[in-house]
Amino acid sequence: MSSLGHLSPDTGPLAFTPPQRRRIYLMRHGDVTYFDDSGKPIDADTVPLNELGRSQASAAGRAFAAENIRFDRVIVSGLPRTRETAERVLAETGQHIDIETWPCWEEIRAGSLSGLPPAELAQAFLSAFDGLVPEDTRFMNGESVRELLDRVVPPLAELRADTSWDTVLLVLHGGVNRAILSHALHPLGRLFLGQLAQTPACINALDVGDKPEDWVVRLMNFAPPQPLHRDNRLTVMEKIFASFLRTRKRG
Repeated sequence: MSSLGHLSPDTGPLAFTPPQRRRIYLMRHGDVTYFDDSGKPIDADTVPLNELGRSQASAAGRAFAAENIRFDRVIVSGLPRTRETAERVLAETGQHIDIETWPCWEEIRAGSLSGLPPAELAQAFLSAFDGLVPEDTRFMNGESVRELLDRVVPPLAELRADTSWDTVLLVLHGGVNRAILSHALHPLGRLFLGQLAQTPACINALDVGDKPEDWVVRLMNFAPPQPLHRDNRLTVMEKIFASFLRTRKRG
């Protein structure tokens, strides 16, 4: 008898051919510091992992290594914090793979907050990651959810069209990951679920079959250093917004 993981095709009136799915491991980059000690914002396009982020990325790598998971491809957005996270994961797994850069998967882009009245700041920071988000919602007065979905979702078809890989690692961003996870949960439509938490250096596992609608969400927001999220009650954006407010008070 075949094991459940390796079912053979059946014949007859109740025939069932199990789908052959491939695995996408979707990570968020490790923790970063967006404001320096003086309260000055650090360029989000160049900010590196901080000490905590480096330890988180290495812990994720050890989780992959513990189960002897091997990647056929590794793709990052190109922003330094994603590449550094991927490098640390690969260092722990002992793999030497060329890391690919797909700029289409850079984080949702913020705009200028200088003209916003104080009463609208919280909405600018937090509304894009709050529940079922309307597509016209803009992140920090910048890119809209519609624009994010338009650039993030179509490349998934390109990735799936390449049949040379079985297991791929994507190291991306909180907003981008939410777009991908939302698509996996509702592949025949469009939606953006902002409440899907993405802890720094978390791991999501998604399986994809041959049909465009064949997605299986296997695991979400697994964070190896603290898998039960004992000390997490705020979202990442709530923490960043709190840091932003502290810098304004200093100013």
